Amino acid sequence: MASRHLTGILGVRYPIVSGGMAWCSGARLAAAVSAAGGLGLIGGGSMDAELLRHHIRKARGLTGLPVGVNIPMTFRQTPELVEVCLDEQVPVIFTSAGNPRRYTRVFQDAGARVFHVVSTPAQAGKAEQAGVDGVVAEGFEAGGHLAHEELTTMVLVPEVAEKVSCPVLAAGGIATGRQMAAALALGAAGVQIGTRFALTEESAAHPAYKQLCLQAGYDSTRAVFKKNVPMRMLHNAFRDQISEAESRGASAEQMLALLGEGRPRRGMFEGDLDEGVLEIGQVTGMIQDLPPAAEVIRSLVAGYNHARADLSPLDA
Repeated sequence: MASRHLTGILGVRYPIVSGGMAWCSGARLAAAVSAAGGLGLIGGGSMDAELLRHHIRKARGLTGLPVGVNIPMTFRQTPELVEVCLDEQVPVIFTSAGNPRRYTRVFQDAGARVFHVVSTPAQAGKAEQAGVDGVVAEGFEAGGHLAHEELTTMVLVPEVAEKVSCPVLAAGGIATGRQMAAALALGAAGVQIGTRFALTEESAAHPAYKQLCLQAGYDSTRAVFKKNVPMRMLHNAFRDQISEAESRGASAEQMLALLGEGRPRRGMFEGDLDEGVLEIGQVTGMIQDLPPAAEVIRSLVAGYNHARADLSPLDA
């Protein structure tokens, strides 16, 4: 079974990975997910080298089970983050936002497994050619940075599963065991989940941001910055500024100037709900609580098993 192969590769009990989300996924969340049987990822994209080293060591102090790191490939601090992961012998690396070819072999030669986040079947094929151990097929429902192609999880996952022979993790719009069962039925070997773990006790996100996410409805998020790199975020005053600028035809350069620097930190980590960027997935409208990460894992597994039991065979 594909999920068993995946759990063997990752060294975990369940085929569940918590996404390495900037400003949410620190040592505490990653360790809690791993201790509960999944794979917790530390979000390297919001850290410098020494902060990442601190979180890796802190996570190891909290659990003896594997903890991984997510590293965006296009950040200026990427080479330093890579060196820290090599020094600390991180067993699983998830790469994103760029070409995985540059570091895949480097990590694998050091004994690590490498998964790369993709948003199209073509990207998945190129990642497999680069030698990755698996891919994360992330649909347009996801929070944060997205792809211009706007492929949804329901369409993307089966196409990627058909395209590659390596294990596929489904991501985007998954917060329940029933949704996890659907992802595996589409051909995924497991799931990577962001929003549901961002809204937990152990998430490093600001409490005010978490509470605002709990109030969200099905239509509270939107993908903006489509002239640059699309980004899904929650509604606030800053998103209104973005929408107004896009409606009057602002250029890509003008949009970048409007974004400026540091807004994701202001919104998600510091709790500026008006002028910060509030990245979150569409599925936030289904979430009304902030449980411990271990409870999320238990609920996912129970919901998955109930969903499987509810399915009846069809007559031929």
